[in-house]
Amino acid sequence: MWLAAFMPGRRKWTPASLFIESAFGPLWDRHFLQRHAMKLRTLPLTLALMTAFAGTAQAQSLATLYEAAKSHDATFKAARSQYQAAVAKADQTRALLRPTAGLGGNLSESNLDNQSNSMGSGAFGTLNLSVSGSQPLYRPANLASFSQGMKQVDLAQAQLKAAEQELMVRTSQAYFDVLTAQESLSFVKAQKTAVSEQLAAAKRNFEVGTATITDTREAQARFDLVTAQEIAADNDLQVKRLALDQTVGTAQVKPLGLQAEADIARLHSGTIDSWVAQSDTNNTSLSQARIALEVAQLEIDKAKAALKPTVDLNASYGLTRYRNGALTQPNTNVATIGVAFNMPLYTGQASQNRILETVALQDKARNELDAAQRNVAQATRTAFYGVQSGLSQIKALQAAEASSQSALDANKLGYQVGVRINIDVLNSQSQLFQTKRDLAKARHDVLLGQLRLRQASGTLQDADLQAVSGLLQK
Repeated sequence: MWLAAFMPGRRKWTPASLFIESAFGPLWDRHFLQRHAMKLRTLPLTLALMTAFAGTAQAQSLATLYEAAKSHDATFKAARSQYQAAVAKADQTRALLRPTAGLGGNLSESNLDNQSNSMGSGAFGTLNLSVSGSQPLYRPANLASFSQGMKQVDLAQAQLKAAEQELMVRTSQAYFDVLTAQESLSFVKAQKTAVSEQLAAAKRNFEVGTATITDTREAQARFDLVTAQEIAADNDLQVKRLALDQTVGTAQVKPLGLQAEADIARLHSGTIDSWVAQSDTNNTSLSQARIALEVAQLEIDKAKAALKPTVDLNASYGLTRYRNGALTQPNTNVATIGVAFNMPLYTGQASQNRILETVALQDKARNELDAAQRNVAQATRTAFYGVQSGLSQIKALQAAEASSQSALDANKLGYQVGVRINIDVLNSQSQLFQTKRDLAKARHDVLLGQLRLRQASGTLQDADLQAVSGLLQK
């Protein structure tokens, strides 16, 4: 049939012949076919392979799409920029402990018109140059500021880790939303096909007089309902795909589906106490709260430092040069080195009230840490029980799927022998496909729940996404 498109005298335009005609133009003749018979015989296979690769070129795993999201997601890039800013700001506080140096100069020109005879008249210039430096010897406020700067780097690093884990979960959510929507649309289409067959059977039975018009109308109503569900499922899939494309920054992404026999339970291990213990140590929210408490303590130290003395080492070297001798002024060179001491005696109670303020803020930070510990422990327990419940639900739905299939087969047989009516078959079909959709969604929810559990415990990393990707179709 394919070669018939190329036989002389049968100028039948097919997609393949149009391709050859546009590609080779004037060479389209019998001699060309004879010279390139081997190429033409292999062309269908080539086109088929090109079509196959084109259909799967954009199929990507979860781990691959996460790497794409890292270079596209604005929220994650903002957290990364915040970390870089915190590092630069910490270097600023480091400068408070280092020496400072400066170079100064002054050049002036004078014109003296003296009316007396004791001094002469004329123009002269003055040049002053100086180099000065200072090294803090004892400044407790500067030391506290430097320690705060280092803690701010740790805080920004914890925030960056939290943003990275949040991006992992957000990408996984969008990924599995697409897979769930695809499964839902697939099952709705299969249900539509089954209802269509049942509708055709009801019409045939009515025509031969073995069934009433009620069976036909029930099947037609169910067919119209499934058609509406198909439209809604298709729209939901388009919305979910747009959300995934926006998350990863790539258009028309096609995620790999979950393997039918994927062992989801193997990714889950540990007890609830072990997960809570991990969250207390690794959770990014708790890390940030602990760092905030340490920064508040350093703020108290800095406030108290306002009542303490400061000691600096100062040194300078200066020279003065006069043009025309400035009449009677000699040139000079001056070198100075010394220690400067400053002791605040009275600050109008400003320092004392600042100390009271920082102590209250420390109590606030401590209470926020306690609240964060309770919330994280509760979130970890909730995530753990969610995974446990999801695994049990998968087993129950697998059993329900087998039972629903058996019930559908029994109702179909009963309808054929006249002991069941059409609505019984339709209900069995609806129950089976609903169970299939629930099972597919439960499998996706458990995988996402396992990632959320690791996020709550603070242990979520790239290797976890790689493990999930290992359960996807190749």
